Amino acid sequence: MAQVCFSCVPFDKGQVTLALESGVDAVIVPREQVEQVAGLSRCPVWAHEDLNVIRLLSKADEEEALAAMRRGERVVLARGWEVIPVENLLAQSDCVLAEAGSLDEARLAAGILQCGVAGIIVLPEAIGELKTIVAQCKLAQDREQLVPGVITRVEPVGLGHRVCADTLSLLQRGQGMLVGNSSAFTFLVHAETEHNEYVAARPFRVNAGAVHAYTRLPHDRTTYLGELHAGQEVLIVDAEGKTSLATLGRVKIEVRPMLLIEAQVDCEDGRKTGTVFLQNAETIRLTAPDGTPLSVVSLKPGDSVLCRLDEAGRHFGMRVQEDIREV
Repeated sequence: MAQVCFSCVPFDKGQVTLALESGVDAVIVPREQVEQVAGLSRCPVWAHEDLNVIRLLSKADEEEALAAMRRGERVVLARGWEVIPVENLLAQSDCVLAEAGSLDEARLAAGILQCGVAGIIVLPEAIGELKTIVAQCKLAQDREQLVPGVITRVEPVGLGHRVCADTLSLLQRGQGMLVGNSSAFTFLVHAETEHNEYVAARPFRVNAGAVHAYTRLPHDRTTYLGELHAGQEVLIVDAEGKTSLATLGRVKIEVRPMLLIEAQVDCEDGRKTGTVFLQNAETIRLTAPDGTPLSVVSLKPGDSVLCRLDEAGRHFGMRVQEDIREV
């Protein structure tokens, strides 16, 4: 995930304000404006004069950029860079910064070698696209590969501690979080975007499941639902597998009646089975392949829901190669 910084050179107070409101990770201004801008927000402010801006026109320029990065300098690749030299630098350094003067250039920089540059320096000519650049290059993540699973069992199991993940964002129909009893088989638990006659929609909330369950996080990590906390970034996934980030504003853990839900997916190497515990209430929903929210109360064997398959094996949320069986 690339950082998105805005270069306000020449200085323009209105553009700085817009950049800060857009959620950029840093603002670049002439040195004489650093103190003034630093007082506007708790956002890093860099002096333009402290950047080493290098235009990649030859192999020697590429070597100069790499040497400067290794000396600890903040190197920025000037607009007009080509992909191959940037790939070469990314293979040897994780602190590559690159200028972008449009949304397309920012997207390109964010996707090089599937990891992207460490930081995109948005130039003033792209100020009109800045909010979109932040949304697509800072908040957007890789796609998740979702597959249809067939419900095989739904049964009440008594009381348990369940977790509501309340985000700072308003989620849309089709969006939710990936949750499951095993990191190898998770379900797309839908956000509370739907109204009913008893409860208003709470589109900021995912009633995600029992405290022990895994949920997918950014950067191919997992955590237990019971370990989520305010201020943490979580992975939001939609029915097409597109992902984004949301920050948790509150985590509510309460004792509620629970359901055990089981589903199966037929794969090339056989049939896989996964389970999840969700609150036994009409407002809690899984997600159909077309994005329709399906209430767990009306769920029945044979229904199709979206799932994600993976290899089991996590240690403190990080992927490990280990013989692990979760049932």
